[in-house]
Amino acid sequence: MRYLVTGGAGFLGSHLCDRLLRDKHEVICLDNYFTGRRENVRHLLSNSDFELIRHDVTHPILLEVDRIYHLACPASPIHYQYNAIKTIKASVLGTINMLGMAKRVKARILFASTSEVYGDPVVHPQKEDYWGNVNTIGIRSCYDEGKRVAETLMMDYYRQNNVDIKIVRIFNTYGPRMLLNDGRVVSNFIIQALKGQDITVYGKGTQTRSFCYVDDLIEGMVLMMNTEKFTGPVNLGNPEEYTILELAQKIIILTGSKSKIIHQPLPSDDPTQRQPDITLAEQKLGWKPAVSVTDGLTRTIEYFRKELSR
Repeated sequence: MRYLVTGGAGFLGSHLCDRLLRDKHEVICLDNYFTGRRENVRHLLSNSDFELIRHDVTHPILLEVDRIYHLACPASPIHYQYNAIKTIKASVLGTINMLGMAKRVKARILFASTSEVYGDPVVHPQKEDYWGNVNTIGIRSCYDEGKRVAETLMMDYYRQNNVDIKIVRIFNTYGPRMLLNDGRVVSNFIIQALKGQDITVYGKGTQTRSFCYVDDLIEGMVLMMNTEKFTGPVNLGNPEEYTILELAQKIIILTGSKSKIIHQPLPSDDPTQRQPDITLAEQKLGWKPAVSVTDGLTRTIEYFRKELSR
């Protein structure tokens, strides 16, 4: 099949391109390089089944494809808050453009939504039937609400135009090819630990997150794309729950760092708890994470160690 991956030069997208090419598909990678990097897909440029196009999904594009993975959108607060209007345009206009393409060429489309649609949840762990607790006017809402509207668009195109859709809600994912300045907690802590700097924990560090290694996440997305008669949404994430303080201590041990932990004020609208209920993914996809947090962090630390040495 011929696949389109929007945001294909990004952290998740580049791993997805690798996987699809290993599975002997043709891949068109679309990216505007805001957070994606040509370096992430440079090793694929000599592959005759791979095509790289520099393009912003907020503008229409005409392509002939069989399936679409729509991942394009900055995903870390430091990047999506940099230009909030551009961020919400990526989710809303980008999704309209991709759905329009899917409708025209009768392609199946999978949308990469996010656990941020649950906001600061009052239900724990979070199941797919929970509607969320999102501040619509907060500094994070450009991302949270953009993804929520995009989910609405996906469902409306499905109901009104019979477009073949899939929705996955991605929880915190980490691994090689994260940006050095990604701004998310795993990359922040690893970089600080490797440099011997103080590790910055926001608030008391009692807020929780669940961390899924990138290979597991990609496997879940591929399974979802290939599953019939199930639109989702479905949670994809690792249900192991860690406090931010526990994560910082774990990374200090794994890196052998002498970094100390310091505390800074908690950012606005930062969720206090985040843990996926993956029962639906297990039932519908036969999916659950296979890589432990210790193994995943070890691999990620080695990647960042090499990046810093370069």
